[in-house]
Amino acid sequence: MWRSLLLRGSTCLLQVAAPRFLHQRHLPSISVRLLTQRLLHRPPCGSDLLGKGYYQDYLTHRWTRAYKKDAKSTVEFPVSPITITEIKQYLRSKDIPFHDGYSCFHIPSIFVAPSARRDSFSLFIDKTTGQFLCKDTLVEGSWEDLQDCLEVMQKEEQDFLSPHVLLGYPESLEEQEDRERELREVQRIWSSSVPLTDLPEDEVQLIKTMFQITKVSNATLKKFGVRLFKPTKSLVFPWFGGPDSSLKGVKLLSAQSTDTDKVTYNEATVPKSNSYYNLFGLPLVGRMDAEVVLTGHELDTLAVSQATGLPSVALPRGVSCLPPILLPYLEQFSRVTLWLGEDIRSWEASKIFSRKLGLRRCSLVRPGEYRPCPVEALAQGKNFSHIIKSSIPAAHKSIVSFKQLREDVYGELVNTEQVAGVKWVRFQELNRILKGHRKGELTVFTGPTGSGKTTFISEVALDLCMQGVNTLWGSFEINNVRLAKIMLTQFAMQRLEENIEQYDFWADKFEELPLYFMTFHGQQNIKTVLDTMQHAVYLYDINHVIIDNLQFMMGQENLSVDKFAVQDHIIGAFRKFATNSSCHVTLVIHPRKEEDDRELQTASIFGSAKASQEADNVLILQEKKLVTCPGRRSLQVTKNRFDGDVGIFPLDFIKSSLTFAAPIKGKHKLRKVAAKPENEEVEGTEVAVKKEEVKKEKAEKVAKTTKTPRTIKKPATDNESMQK
Repeated sequence: MWRSLLLRGSTCLLQVAAPRFLHQRHLPSISVRLLTQRLLHRPPCGSDLLGKGYYQDYLTHRWTRAYKKDAKSTVEFPVSPITITEIKQYLRSKDIPFHDGYSCFHIPSIFVAPSARRDSFSLFIDKTTGQFLCKDTLVEGSWEDLQDCLEVMQKEEQDFLSPHVLLGYPESLEEQEDRERELREVQRIWSSSVPLTDLPEDEVQLIKTMFQITKVSNATLKKFGVRLFKPTKSLVFPWFGGPDSSLKGVKLLSAQSTDTDKVTYNEATVPKSNSYYNLFGLPLVGRMDAEVVLTGHELDTLAVSQATGLPSVALPRGVSCLPPILLPYLEQFSRVTLWLGEDIRSWEASKIFSRKLGLRRCSLVRPGEYRPCPVEALAQGKNFSHIIKSSIPAAHKSIVSFKQLREDVYGELVNTEQVAGVKWVRFQELNRILKGHRKGELTVFTGPTGSGKTTFISEVALDLCMQGVNTLWGSFEINNVRLAKIMLTQFAMQRLEENIEQYDFWADKFEELPLYFMTFHGQQNIKTVLDTMQHAVYLYDINHVIIDNLQFMMGQENLSVDKFAVQDHIIGAFRKFATNSSCHVTLVIHPRKEEDDRELQTASIFGSAKASQEADNVLILQEKKLVTCPGRRSLQVTKNRFDGDVGIFPLDFIKSSLTFAAPIKGKHKLRKVAAKPENEEVEGTEVAVKKEEVKKEKAEKVAKTTKTPRTIKKPATDNESMQK
């Protein structure tokens, strides 16, 4: 019954991997209403439905779906997004005092008795999603759950509620075993690891040299509790959390040298990364500290703390994601300096994360030659105080000068490969033309009906997702089960129907990808879709959204409005979203009906010219329907705003794996299409007319200069003269 209630709620996203942005499972609001009346006056004792053990560890609870045996889990979101004004109005209507923070509202906790509250404002409400978290009890839930609790308190005239009011459904046996196995693994690794201060000094120096942290002192390593796991020669960073500051997890970091004498780091976390919420260094932060340096790596946090003495914490997943559930722990700081790394990706992540944290309190350390990552800055003896003081404010201005843009321009010139974006692994010819996949761009993709648009674009997105690009799929044409089956086949590069015994192996690997699906199907309203996309960008730091396809959103708009005007409005909305959210949007649009023997052009895209005008990239999947030989499909890039290169290359469809690949060299000849100016047709006509005029002039000159042939008369004889 509980599961049916959970699945009945309105959902907007479906994740391939188990969603773990919540620490604890909850029932929908309707279930809370059914339970609160029975549990309101029940003391938190061992006789509760699930017992005290269920709530002793909120942060490590996993929401694991039994994919092999059970239906997919869904993540529940509000039907309509909550606004800041609505939250304020509701709190005022209930006479609840609140503090307007940077990214959250702070209110007194309703799950702690007034006499036992350590902090007057310890319950945090996210301004964007309405999700709440009580730092005293670690109870969390949705905005609807909080409203239900406040309504019950008011009706029953209670000062507080037991945390056990928000009950989740019981764990399955498989879930319990997984959670217990992870906890045992955490304890085994931690107990087997050795503090660096207990090792001989020569061995400690060898470890420091291996990880390039020779300038980090033993005292700093001991202060942060860093240990060494000898079996894998890995540094162990602990995760302490909860009211009892117990061990919740560990991160193991191993180092490997490259041919260029640089060190690459490999990370592994227990529990898995998508349920690992450790702000490393947070237990060392004092309650009165107002400034913090946010880094993207644990070693950087060690360097900042040692060099400056300032509080410093490291994000659990580096620059790839800032989970919103961690925002309440950063609310106490009035100044946040983001020093996430030394490359373009770190700089882009800093700008995105500052929006979540609140622009007015954030400052960003711009990457550069004199501002490397903190651990390298410590090794080079850089002045940390000067670097932090010279960080630039994150708050944007309407007008900027070249002086403010100068470093950005220099950064793009120096880091051309990183600026070009993420490279494809399976489509090298696409790298040659587009140079890479970049954030903040709009790509329009079209092709004939039945040519394999969805199959092709799913492989293109899968290629990027396998490289860590957080991806959100909006498939309105085919359902998510079928789409996931196609992508899993492409991921495994084989037909799993013929190798069903390998399904679990490939499904486990596929589940680790940062891939999410919208649960929409059929015609949808553009506002609902955009709200869901914005929600996903906030929660999961989505970098790539695929909309398949545009026509399914046009049917929900006002029928009295011209369909081309509706399409222009939708395309403009996606363009604005891509720019403001720094997220790449790929929009699939059906073409107009063309003859089978004619290739599609940019003008073949359905609707007005706004689609091609607003797009940064235009891709066309060409298909010669009257040809059956291999290579009848090709991909043509007709617009590339990044550097102007356009071109076309052939594709072979491999049916056994549902993938596309470039044909063998020599089998098909690569064609390159040069970029054409907009007035090419006019210029071509003028040139042809001029050529004709030149020909006529030449013909007239020849006629004038050539003499007419004359008749040559013979001289008359004497007889002929006499006769005359």
